[in-house]
Amino acid sequence: MAQFIKLYSDNPSPKQIEKVVDVLQKGGLVIYPTDTVYGLGCDITNTKALEKVAKIKGVKLEKANFSFVCNDLSHLSDYVKQIDTPTYKILKRALPGPYTFVLPGSNSLPKVFKKRKTVGIRVPDNNIARAIVEALGNPIVSTSIHDEDEVLEYTTDPELIYEKWQNIVDVVVDGGYGDNYASTVIDLTTSEPEVIREGKGSLDIL
Repeated sequence: MAQFIKLYSDNPSPKQIEKVVDVLQKGGLVIYPTDTVYGLGCDITNTKALEKVAKIKGVKLEKANFSFVCNDLSHLSDYVKQIDTPTYKILKRALPGPYTFVLPGSNSLPKVFKKRKTVGIRVPDNNIARAIVEALGNPIVSTSIHDEDEVLEYTTDPELIYEKWQNIVDVVVDGGYGDNYASTVIDLTTSEPEVIREGKGSLDIL
């Protein structure tokens, strides 16, 4: 049964963050708050954990559109090809924030993502999510816990999320109520930014 760990976004307890990181390092799956909907994530370097997430979502791992959640832009060079100045300026303006940016993948992507031409990068404006990634030392691969269920509380209320997911994941982080709006997805791999999905993030950053 999953641990239920309460964290406060204005001041996440390092001791509780360590508990979450410990689970991620052992290949566990974690549900955690972001600046949009709650996310289901695992350590980017753990292939077994990545396969578990793909299975839950019912997709093949190499075809899965998971985001890489980073705590700031410093991880970018590990996963993304050299980006030009205009692209970097958009990222600087928008992040941290409720956006997923599609960027050209680099050769140093983890093995399971090697064939990917592009990657989706997130730097959420949520202290809990960023503190977890920072303490882990590398990004979390993440997907939202979208629910076919019409009861939206299941994806926003941490206690209901726990009730539903306690036997599937290893930790549910209670960071308060989540949002129902997904992130805005913007493709920056072509000459002009292309909005793939309009979500919570404003398009004024472009």
